[in-house]
Amino acid sequence: MSWKIEPLVEGSIYFFRVLAENEWGIGLPAETPEPLKISEVPQPPGKVTVLDVTRNSVSLKWEKPDHDGGSRISHYEIEMQSKDSDKWTLCAQCKYLETTVTSLAQGEEYQFRVIAVNSKGKSDSRLLANPVVVKDLVIEPDIRPKLTQYSVQVEGRWMKASFTNVIETVFTVLGLTEDCKYDFRIIARNAAGSISKPSESTGSITAKDEVDPPKCEVESVYSQVVIINAGETFTLEAAVQGKPIPTVQWFKSEALVENSARAEIMNSDFKAKLVVKDVIRVDGGQYTLLLTNVAGAKTVTFNVRVLDRPGPSQGPLTVSNVTCDKCSLSWLTPRADGRPAPKVVWTKDGQAIKETTRLNVSRTASSTILAIKEATRVDSGKYKITATNSIGEKVAEIGVIILDKPGPVTGPIKIEEVSSNYVNLAWEPPAYTGGCQINNYIVEKLKWSKMDGPLTERAQIEVTSSYTMLVIDNVNRFDTGKYVLTLENLSGQKSAFINVRVLDSPSAPENFEVKDIKRDSVSLSWEPPMIDGGAKVTHYIVEKRDTTRLAFTSVSNNCVRNSMKIDDLTEGGIYYFRVKAVNELGVGLPAETTEPIKVSQAPLPPGKVTVVDVTRDSVSLAWEKPDHDGGSKITSYTVEMQTKGDEKWSVCTEIKALEATIGGLTTGEEYAFRITAVNDKGNSEPKPLADPVIVKDITIEPIIDLMFNTYSVKAGHDLKIDVPFRGRPEPEVAWKKDGANSSKITIKDATREDFGKYEITLTNAVGKKSATIAVIILDKPGAPSAIKVDEVSADNISLSWDAPLYDGGCQIN
Repeated sequence: MSWKIEPLVEGSIYFFRVLAENEWGIGLPAETPEPLKISEVPQPPGKVTVLDVTRNSVSLKWEKPDHDGGSRISHYEIEMQSKDSDKWTLCAQCKYLETTVTSLAQGEEYQFRVIAVNSKGKSDSRLLANPVVVKDLVIEPDIRPKLTQYSVQVEGRWMKASFTNVIETVFTVLGLTEDCKYDFRIIARNAAGSISKPSESTGSITAKDEVDPPKCEVESVYSQVVIINAGETFTLEAAVQGKPIPTVQWFKSEALVENSARAEIMNSDFKAKLVVKDVIRVDGGQYTLLLTNVAGAKTVTFNVRVLDRPGPSQGPLTVSNVTCDKCSLSWLTPRADGRPAPKVVWTKDGQAIKETTRLNVSRTASSTILAIKEATRVDSGKYKITATNSIGEKVAEIGVIILDKPGPVTGPIKIEEVSSNYVNLAWEPPAYTGGCQINNYIVEKLKWSKMDGPLTERAQIEVTSSYTMLVIDNVNRFDTGKYVLTLENLSGQKSAFINVRVLDSPSAPENFEVKDIKRDSVSLSWEPPMIDGGAKVTHYIVEKRDTTRLAFTSVSNNCVRNSMKIDDLTEGGIYYFRVKAVNELGVGLPAETTEPIKVSQAPLPPGKVTVVDVTRDSVSLAWEKPDHDGGSKITSYTVEMQTKGDEKWSVCTEIKALEATIGGLTTGEEYAFRITAVNDKGNSEPKPLADPVIVKDITIEPIIDLMFNTYSVKAGHDLKIDVPFRGRPEPEVAWKKDGANSSKITIKDATREDFGKYEITLTNAVGKKSATIAVIILDKPGAPSAIKVDEVSADNISLSWDAPLYDGGCQIN
């Protein structure tokens, strides 16, 4: 037989038991021998980062898995792989979120991965993003002397009262003599061993306890009998006072009342409270509240009356002699008759019945009676009556079935399947059915849980048929809380609550956040820790860390508020912040900013905004950078416009440059513009254009911007003449050479024929503009002409000629 139980709470620990039920009641249970935890393997750890590297070690840190599989992470395994190897080897195991891997080879490159392990197995691995080369990091030395110890002294002949290093600014002096007077003073010592002057004396203090006998205030309603119906709940409570705080006990009659499924004692330091649920008739009577301390005792009585129907009549009964106005009720008894009077012997299962206070045999003249008081299942069986006289013997058999609750199912209970939210159980029917057929089984759950989180792996649970016990060894602050015992079957569910307070340093403060960021300061806020360690939080320690450093530095060691503004930070610097709560037992866990905080703010507005150009449907704008970027780089500029007569500003573009052209505007419409600078902290105040702009075409007479008016090029080379010009509307361009029209702008493979004067003419609706450009082709000169003989003699001749028509673009030398 089997049953699947769902849904179950992931991570919870359960016991299960099965009870058989017939028409006469519910039998004894069969239970699972060990507690069963509903869980699975965890998810992989979070991001893995490198904390430090030396010549032979690497320090790693990682984040918790997003989900622990419903079972607490027992430890983490760190594996490494060298650069030239495909094999991963286990190099470390630890319970915390950081470790140092040692004995590495200097200069070698390693890869690392981290695996989370719980009671169900190992997670997938989380790989370090980049391999690490093992070598020493160089870090500038940083020395921060600090006070390392306080010494507490007692006056008389001043004696040392503290024999351990007192690090905090709170200390409890023990071992004083009652009613003696003492003075105290404090001396500070730093890491260098230097000792301060003593503080001023506290003045005379007498060591003695304050005592006040217990007192109690009860509401007037309890001066009368508390009347309650069966099945309802009643509460008895009283206000409690006294020094030291009195011990509170509840008694019913003379019996001590203890916590149970129905009776819940909810006492506190200043209130005594007893709650009884689902009351029955035995819950009626007198209750006594006893308060005791060293100064005396105080008692208060409460009277409770439970209204209920009468109990059932005892049976079973046989109805006989029924008439119209009466009937007889009796036990069925076997009859024995004979002459002479027979001797009657009763046996059960072949054994003679021995009379006891519970079993009694009697007879009348005509019958014999076997009376069984308070019958149990062992009284079931075959009974034989033997009547004997001198004439003969007669035997009669009677089968007796004791209708009772069935026996326990035949165990052990088998666990066939377990998942994160259900379990399959199987068992065999009970050996004893209670005298009739089993018509169903009741599956019960027993669960210990903690209201504010899962039970610790250190929790041990013991269960018997009548009680259960939860044992936690080596408790810490996280074991503080409200524990719940839940019993559940088909008939319903019952819970009991126990509050546990563990004395320890506090847990981390709650809701730690950065409220405001300026260019050189931040404002932090937080809420008190959920677990105060059983003692009042006296103050907080606030620390900061620049991302360029590995260690935190103190900002304040005695912050008594839940907020703080940190000034004098480096503009544009990136920091982590954390805060720790302190009580008389020590410094608690830190709450840290999860992401680095950049100290910056929104930028100042952009500089002067000017109009670069205007057309019939667009406006081009330019602006200057802000005087200050707020400590964070400008990421973009937002250009907004506003149509005349409209109060709404609309975004027309976002751009990284210092100029923009806004198109799609309406001709003749008047627009105002403004520019906003944006960085990662937000938007600056907008910078407006000084005057609105009317969108229309601007007419400009053609303008020629000649860089040179003469160009030279060697024959056979190319010449490109670029002439910058302006004008609106855009002018038409015409070229002429030596007075004749020409479309040549680029001259390829120049020859002497390309020599001459070129004229460019620009024409638009506003006007006309011309410019002349001389082009010189550098080439060999032409042939001289008109050569003639001027004079001839016996030993010489004189010649003359005309210069060539083309000098090659330069003077003939």
